[in-house]
Amino acid sequence: MDYTLAIENAPDSIPGGTGVLLLHPSIGETDRIDTDFLKTDTDHFLVISTRTTAREVEQKLEHYDVDESKAVVLDTLSVERGYSRRRSDRVHYVAAPDDLDGIVTKTEEFLRTHGGKIRISVDSVTEMAYYADVDEAYEATGRLLELLAEHDAVGLFHLSNEVHDDETIERFRDLFDAVVELDVDGNVATEF
Repeated sequence: MDYTLAIENAPDSIPGGTGVLLLHPSIGETDRIDTDFLKTDTDHFLVISTRTTAREVEQKLEHYDVDESKAVVLDTLSVERGYSRRRSDRVHYVAAPDDLDGIVTKTEEFLRTHGGKIRISVDSVTEMAYYADVDEAYEATGRLLELLAEHDAVGLFHLSNEVHDDETIERFRDLFDAVVELDVDGNVATEF
């Protein structure tokens, strides 16, 4: 199955099973790319948030006019920080951003229980590496990419190119079929 892709300088569509690496500066305008990715040609989507809480994700979706009825959010921050949380059909939690096995398990459950055109957004791999370590984040990213292929879904994985050294960035680039690179001025370059 093919998925329409609403990213400038990118192909019109990508096949199911494709993982897209979004390389961006720490201050980059990732919300625009992320929300365009999620709201286009999608039946259901999962936002794996290691950078913000579920409430902040919901506010972002609302601000960018994304259909929240299609959204499930996996919040990795609220439990660790002691924030109030209410589990629902649309919001799930793991204990902390370094609970990478929990993240992979919850993603697998989501993919197994939702049909149609499915997208995931991992915001962000950088935070996974910060809370766990680079090797564990790399391994978890590989596992998530395998799940995309198995379930004919697509995913967008955020990685800051200002935080990681060149060797780490290249290591992650090699995992992906496609790369979208956002610069500090908001310009987009792609490799597909």
